[in-house]
Amino acid sequence: MAYTLRIAFAAAMVAVSPAAAAESAATGTVKNIVLVHGAGTDGLGWRGVYDILKKDGYRVSVVQEPLTGLSDDVAATQRVIDQQDGQVILVGHSYGGTIITVAGADPKVRALVYVAALQPDVGETTNQLAALMPGDVPASDIKLTKDGFLFVDPSKFAADVGTDLPPALAEYMANSQMPVAAAAFDAPVSIAAWHDKPSYGIVATADRALNPELARWMYKRSGAKITEIKANHLVYISQPGLVASVIETAARSAGENTTKAQ
Repeated sequence: MAYTLRIAFAAAMVAVSPAAAAESAATGTVKNIVLVHGAGTDGLGWRGVYDILKKDGYRVSVVQEPLTGLSDDVAATQRVIDQQDGQVILVGHSYGGTIITVAGADPKVRALVYVAALQPDVGETTNQLAALMPGDVPASDIKLTKDGFLFVDPSKFAADVGTDLPPALAEYMANSQMPVAAAAFDAPVSIAAWHDKPSYGIVATADRALNPELARWMYKRSGAKITEIKANHLVYISQPGLVASVIETAARSAGENTTKAQ
């Protein structure tokens, strides 16, 4: 199962080369970017990507989902979409992909970006989809609280999802997880926005949580434009420049398509 982790000092975690950042937002580009985190974290993990996008002229908002259930997490995302003035590129990591698959049906959303993320179809659940091609994280490394929330065993976190992060950062993240309701992973998706909107999929080729073969299969099924990045599951933290570049490509393409349609 795919998990992500909470972080309070993401801005200092990686150095981003100027060459890795995409070009500044141009006229006609969709300027509003909404970032959706996955299970086990909050939105602070997006800080590296956020800083690059802001520098390049985008208006960036980060959703803080409660992780108490799929409907709750979609509702939290919808509240942020409602606040946007104009069209939106919606981005999700890990379980956040399930969330944006539903929330992306909003008319403001012009494209979807899946970052090492689940991309379910109508009627599928996160657990059902992940079980098709399981990752390498042992089931015994996932712990369940007495009130039904899941988290990664902190002693296993670095090896499971943080192999390409500095050890001190991985340790901090392991001990600052935000557990997710197990029921969220068994909630079927009622709509799949990727059927009607362009999507982009980032495959983390060293991902131990979300099987890269499953990611490729999902993204090919949806017709997504696929980018492969050598990284573990937290690719948006370890490789923020490359992830931001894909998001900016989606924003430029969506803006061009809108202009042609007018």
